[in-house]
Amino acid sequence: MNQPSYTSGRQDVALLATTVGDAFDATVARHAEREALVVRHQRLRYSWRQLAERVDAYARAFIALGLRPGERLGIWAPNCAEWCITQFASAKVGAVLVNINPAYRSSELEYALKQSGCSWLICADAFKTSDYHAMLGDLLPELARARPGELASERLPELRGVISLAERAPAGFLHWQGLPGLAAAVGAEELRQRQASLQFDEPINIQYTSGTTGFPKGATLSHYNILNNGYMVGESLGLGAEDRLVIPVPLYHCFGMVMGNLGCVTHGSTMIYPAPSFDAEATLLAVAEERATALYGVPTMFIAELDHPRRREFDLSSLRTGIMAGATCPIEVMRRVIGDMHMAEVQIAYGMTETSPVSLQTGPDDGLELRVTTVGRTQPRLESKIVDQTGRVVPRGEIGELCTRGYSVMLGYWNDPQATAEAIDPTRWMHTGDLAVMDDDGYVRIVGRSKDMIIRGGENIYPRELEEFFFTHPAVADVQVIGIPDERYGEEIVAWIKLHPGHHADDEQLRAFCKARIAHFKIPRHFRFVDEFPMTVTGKIQKFRMREVSIEEIRLLALRQGRD
Repeated sequence: MNQPSYTSGRQDVALLATTVGDAFDATVARHAEREALVVRHQRLRYSWRQLAERVDAYARAFIALGLRPGERLGIWAPNCAEWCITQFASAKVGAVLVNINPAYRSSELEYALKQSGCSWLICADAFKTSDYHAMLGDLLPELARARPGELASERLPELRGVISLAERAPAGFLHWQGLPGLAAAVGAEELRQRQASLQFDEPINIQYTSGTTGFPKGATLSHYNILNNGYMVGESLGLGAEDRLVIPVPLYHCFGMVMGNLGCVTHGSTMIYPAPSFDAEATLLAVAEERATALYGVPTMFIAELDHPRRREFDLSSLRTGIMAGATCPIEVMRRVIGDMHMAEVQIAYGMTETSPVSLQTGPDDGLELRVTTVGRTQPRLESKIVDQTGRVVPRGEIGELCTRGYSVMLGYWNDPQATAEAIDPTRWMHTGDLAVMDDDGYVRIVGRSKDMIIRGGENIYPRELEEFFFTHPAVADVQVIGIPDERYGEEIVAWIKLHPGHHADDEQLRAFCKARIAHFKIPRHFRFVDEFPMTVTGKIQKFRMREVSIEEIRLLALRQGRD
């Protein structure tokens, strides 16, 4: 009889029944003088003891500002030391940290602040093309006239004030640098009592998921959710106090703040931020100069590092491990990451914000094939199953929807019981919306999003399969496959292609490459050659945006051809 597509992870790893603040303090006690945090673009270095002093000062300042347990504190900033300090200081006082995407504009910011009911916001002054101060000035005209901490806004009635990370804070803003002055009013004992009153299964973090349709939803995560997930990821990597992890992924996302920061805190490893956002050269330089042992990224980041014209100038020989997540890694890229970047133990991780995030991961001993064709096996103390449209578990080898259950599943979507009930069923299984297959050894392969599947002339086509195929072409650096509406076949296939520097290929060459190797119905009708893909700041490809662009381009082309 065929085995069902269900697995549970190892049960012999104990879960941490503690708060983030207590876990942080335990690491400080063990490793006080070791290096905790390096922020290269700010030229800052902290030992665990020095970082703890900053964290405790700001935690006391948050109490002085009147932040109560359960109240929401927003942070809207790129990667920086202040982000890390805020993460741990807010956890110590029981404030729920609301991570706001640095790319958000004023309407998205307003939505997140209003939906979460933030009482305070910490913000940078500006980043890239975003002038945060100006956007807040437009959103909150009352701010400039208000005394700091006494904001009364019609649009955001729960927001009491804004803290600026700028060197000079505008009128109405509190200044980050001035907060330690407020801390003097709150003694160390008051902070200790506040921290001791918190429970590990209380909410501590809200992260807005970038929905392709409708408004983002705020995944609400507890200390227990994220602390244990960071710990389990670190355990799989074999992190220890000697390890130095370069974190070029965003802190506002689980990849940075959970797998990065909490993975390091639970193992005493050093956190290294190379730049405010991803920069291939800054990342390579950080690895070389800091003698990093581990590196995180999504496949597009690793491709950018490998293809960087100066890569060979950097000594990357200190690297041993890291995580690639966000998408399945092409085999050639993985070979180069292992060979050229010395990351022999690099692992693949799979998950979603709603599951804190990682639910499946490859192991250090898994072969190359498993690391590029699967997302690994179920993490310790978690369960996975693959179900059909009726919710029944499918046999191994059959495609269905991947579901996960266990300590990592979020508490729910903030103030959205309907969306929570749609995502988490009554038996606490989180439905991912991803199509997957489980093999006899329990390894899971993601074949696409349920809504990404292309149905062309009655044939089911999984974009991931085609993408993997195109990676075998020597000129192709990256590829994304989408379906667009077609009157004759229902859908047609479009391949967006990014070529390696110095390589050339055109539509006809790629079609000829396909003809001898894959079924005719899988050959893309249209090719589009690009330098970049539209993506979120976390490196996730926005296929819905690609569809919009392709549909419009093909419509205009048809119009032109009709006129000719």
